[in-house]
Amino acid sequence: MIERLDHLVIAVDDLDAAVESYTKLFGYEPSWRGVHEQLGTANALFPVDNTYLELLAADGNEGPGAAMIKATLELNGEGLSGLVLGTSNISDIKEDLMNHGTELQDLSLGEGVDNDQGLKRTWKNLFLPFSLTRGMFAFIIQHETGELPPVHGRSSSTINKLDHVVINTNDPQGFKDLYGDVFGIRLALDQTVEKWGGRMLFFRLNHTTIEVIGKPDKEDPSDKLWGLAWSVEDINKTHQRLVKEGVGVSSVKKGRKENTLVCSVKTNTCNVPTLLIQHLY
Repeated sequence: MIERLDHLVIAVDDLDAAVESYTKLFGYEPSWRGVHEQLGTANALFPVDNTYLELLAADGNEGPGAAMIKATLELNGEGLSGLVLGTSNISDIKEDLMNHGTELQDLSLGEGVDNDQGLKRTWKNLFLPFSLTRGMFAFIIQHETGELPPVHGRSSSTINKLDHVVINTNDPQGFKDLYGDVFGIRLALDQTVEKWGGRMLFFRLNHTTIEVIGKPDKEDPSDKLWGLAWSVEDINKTHQRLVKEGVGVSSVKKGRKENTLVCSVKTNTCNVPTLLIQHLY
């Protein structure tokens, strides 16, 4: 059903400031800056090898998207706010979910226009109810027309791939049932971590991982996006570039996973916990 982690959404208050921060972090400018007139939002997109990052802001206009961003910022401030799953069979997914008793809205048509290049992209969205996603904003997308332009300026010091996204849950079994059984995403790891009394799940698709940290409690089932880990080709070169740009980073050290080097990004992330990782193959 689900073919890829299409992209991740960060809600931001000031799009220009967020673009400046992430341009320094990624090492290149976004390949798309556009508007969604029907939603009242504006965005900037940073493609990487296996997905893309969307910075999303209210555009000063009225619209359901602008209202959602304003409510998110008021409640949580800037941060990681949306998980978007991709498919080429969105109508079939909707029908299957409804056959399993999920109440869904109609498919919505989306359109984005790039400010600088005049390009247009269109897509279909299936917004998932919080009753299904346990409070996490998520939707399914099927791209229709137009392409996301490639970025320029990639090098061994830039961010080139999403390694994993971290999601916290108090109901790991329910998460497994939804993302594994219902969405059909491959479960690559399911283990109990006695050290902290929880459960860890790894779902893999399009060369990235949804890492789920499960710590059961007595509250209602709840899932929440937490942080991102970006893969780099040469972490020492990336570290040097970021320091030169004035981005706050920790020192490079060995990662918990064997044959990895990591460092944490302290600034320029719009409040998203961010890790850089190099796999030493």
